[in-house]
Amino acid sequence: MASFASSHFVQLVLLVSIIQCSSAARRLSESGQTQEPLLFQYHNGPLLAGKISINLIWYGKFKPSQRAIVSDFIASVSSTKPTAAQSSVATWWKATETYYNLITSKKTSPLVLSLGSQILDESYSLGKSLSNKQIVQLASNGGQKDAINVVLTSSDVAVEGFCSSKCGTHGSSLSAKNINGKRSRFAYIWVGNSETQCPGHCAWPFHQPMYGPQNPPLIAPNNDVGLDGMVISLASLLAGTATNPFGNGYFQGPKEAPLEAASACPGVFGKGAYPGYAGDLLVDSTTGASYNAHGVNGRKYMLPALFDPSTSTCSTVV
Repeated sequence: MASFASSHFVQLVLLVSIIQCSSAARRLSESGQTQEPLLFQYHNGPLLAGKISINLIWYGKFKPSQRAIVSDFIASVSSTKPTAAQSSVATWWKATETYYNLITSKKTSPLVLSLGSQILDESYSLGKSLSNKQIVQLASNGGQKDAINVVLTSSDVAVEGFCSSKCGTHGSSLSAKNINGKRSRFAYIWVGNSETQCPGHCAWPFHQPMYGPQNPPLIAPNNDVGLDGMVISLASLLAGTATNPFGNGYFQGPKEAPLEAASACPGVFGKGAYPGYAGDLLVDSTTGASYNAHGVNGRKYMLPALFDPSTSTCSTVV
C-alpha cells in the first residue's frame, strides 16, 4: 500500500479467516532512479461505497492527546466544512473520487466516511507480541457491517513483520456472525507506532532516515513523531482500502505486491519531491513544523501524494 520515501511494500498473509490481506511497509528509497510512468489497472472488483464507519481499536497505552490526533484526522477526512486554506485533509481525500469516476460500467454509490466507535484495550489482552492472525482477531472486535476497523498498536507492542518489512497493513476478513442470513466481508487496517522501534523506517520525514539521503528530519506538525508517522501510514492505507478493498480494485503490478493509490507515489508529500526530500511543504510560523494539509480543530497533518489514474501523475495537496 503506501510507500513514501520510506515506502510501503506488500506481503501476502495466508490465514484461513482472511479473504485478502495486503501489508504496507514504508521503505526508504535506495536510489535516485526515476520510475517509468505507471499504468493503473481496474480489476473489476468493488470499491468501498456508501456510508462507512471507521472504528478505532487502540491496543496498548495511548495518551488521550495521541488518540485525538488520529480521531481528528478521521473527522477531517469526512469534514464538509469549508476551510480558509485549499490544502485541507478533505481536499486531499477528494482526489480518490477520480477512481470512482473512471468506472463508467458500474453504478457506485458515493463513499461517505465517518468516525465510528473507539475501543480501548489498555490491558494488552493478547500480549505485547502479536501475529498477523491476532491483528485480524483484534480488528473483528469492531463493528463488521459497513465499517473499516482500524487497529492501532502502541510503541511497546511488537507485531509480526513490523519494522523489518512493514509499518501497517490493510485487508479484509469474513464477519464472525451472519448478517441478514450471510457472512459479509469487512475491511480492516493496522498501523503500528514506530516511535521507539523504527522511527527512521516508519516515521520519516520526522526522523532521520534509516537509509538513503541523510537530510535533517522535519518537525512533526502535532509534536509527536510516532503519531504523526502513524497518520501518514493510516492515510496511505485508507486510500488503498477505499480503492482496492478486496484485492481486485485499482492497483498496478502483481496482486501479491500491488502499488495502490498512495504507494505509487513513494516519498512524495509536496511538489518538487525527490529521494530524501519530501517536497515543498507548508511550515508553521510558530512551531517550525512542516505539514501539507489543514484539519479540523486547528490540526495540521502531513499526507502522502495520491496517484491520479486519469493523468498518471502524483497529485499533492500543496
